[in-house]
This record gives sequence, structure tokens and C-alpha cells, in this order.
Amino acid sequence: MIAPASLHFSEAFLSPLAIDEAVTRALAEDLGRAGDVTSIATIPEETGASAIMVARQGGVIAGLPLAVATLQKLAPEIRIEAHAHDGNAVTRGQHLLTIAGPARAVLSAERTALNFVGRLSGIATLTADYVKRTEGTKTRVCCTRKTTPGLRALEKYAVRCGGGFNHRFGLDDAILIKDNHIAVAGGVRAVLQRARSHAGHLVKIEIEVDTLAQMRDVLDTGLADVVMLDNMDLATLREAVKLAAGRVVLEASGGVTLNSIAAIAGTGVDYISSGALTHSAPNFDVALDIEA
Repeated sequence: MIAPASLHFSEAFLSPLAIDEAVTRALAEDLGRAGDVTSIATIPEETGASAIMVARQGGVIAGLPLAVATLQKLAPEIRIEAHAHDGNAVTRGQHLLTIAGPARAVLSAERTALNFVGRLSGIATLTADYVKRTEGTKTRVCCTRKTTPGLRALEKYAVRCGGGFNHRFGLDDAILIKDNHIAVAGGVRAVLQRARSHAGHLVKIEIEVDTLAQMRDVLDTGLADVVMLDNMDLATLREAVKLAAGRVVLEASGGVTLNSIAAIAGTGVDYISSGALTHSAPNFDVALDIEA
């Protein structure tokens, strides 16, 4: 038997508390008040089963610790052997987990376990595709807060499994000044002065700009750590990199796609953020096959 934590790569740590919370919530949603009435009605309690979790496509795996935790939640005695780890690139037909234990538990946990692996591997696989297209540049690919409500920690973990980086997790761990903040606060200098007077010494301040004129205003204040270049074309991005001259970290954002990311990275920006990594990742095809 293996524990969920043993499936982690240290580079993509996911808290055991987050795993337990997500698994408990997902199983409660699926089992409802009466449990798996189909398995209870058709499978004798003492029946055992063996199964293999199989990748039905190539890609990058994420979510195996959650699959293991799901199975162990319903049958602590279940035996699981891992053939892959989160962050691994896998091929179609590759075995991911071998499972042996009470048949009712295996069948009841099947869909929840597959949902975790399918969703998170889809994000990891798409992220890896984005990252691959920035090879040869200094640019890092990062996600956004455009995540499934209640699953942010898991989805951001999957981004890391795919070789990406995380933007802020929530509203409470960094200051990100958007165009509406600037409008309400009375301009770039005013909003940055207020932000800097409020921020602790470990809190970063990022501000979004739409034009090079705004970019110059930000640089003149010397109060920002990061500048988000929103929906700028390639020529404007290159000019922004020249203007910054390394004084601030630059993040390009807005409408980034697999087809456009390589050219954006080529402008010299430090980061490219894309909500598509989490909100538009296709599900990864994975199955659980019962061994006869």
C-alpha cells in the first residue's frame, strides 16, 4: 500500500490537507446519503477486485495522489502500486496505477478518482504545450485566478506539474492593481503611492498598463515591482521591454494562445500569464480497467 504523499514531486508540492479536503468533498458529492446503491446491490461485500488505471492518450500526468487518496478513503487496506508520478510524461496505453482491494470500494471510487486525474492531467498537459513553445527564451509561463471555484489549489498544482508557474493564489497574497483600481484611485501615481504605503516588506506590487504612456508613468514613480502589459501587440511589447531596461519584472497578458505565445516570449518579457491553462484545458482521457 502506498500513501498519497509518496506520489508527489517536491517541485510540485500539494498539501495533504488540500488533498483530504478535496477528496472528502468529492466523495460526499458522489456517494450522497445512501452510498453507491448499485455496487451495494450487485456486489457481495467480501468480493475483491483488481484494476489498472490506464492513460488513453499521451500527455503529462497530474492528480495521482488524489486518486490514491480517494481509493484509500473508502478502503484504507487497499493495495496500490504506482507506475507513474505526477509531472511525468506518459504515452497512450501506459499503466499509471495497479489497484487491488474490496470491489465495492474500487467501483465506488472509480469516477471520482478518474475525474481528478482527467481534469488535472488535462491542465498539466496543456501547460506543458505552452511551456514547450517558449523554449529558448527566458520567459516563464504562469496561470491566473481563472480557476474552477473550490479547486484552485489543485489546478494551480497541475500547472506546476506541467512546468508552469503560479501567479497569485488569491486576493490576499499580492497586490495587483488593475485598470479599474487606477480609475477609482485617481491615476497611476496616486494608486501606487497608496499601495506602497500599505504593503508590507514582503508584499509585491504589480500594476496593469494598457499603453506605453502608462508604462512610463509607472517607471517614473519607482513604486512597482511588476508591470502587467495588457493586450499589447508585439511591437509595443518590445518597446516596453526596452523602456523597462530591467527595472521591473514584465508580464504579458491577454488573449495568449498556443499560436501566439512563442512570438510573445520572443519580445523578452519575463512572464506570460494565460487563463486558458486552467479554464480551457481539455480533459485528459484516462480509464480504470478491471482485470478479469
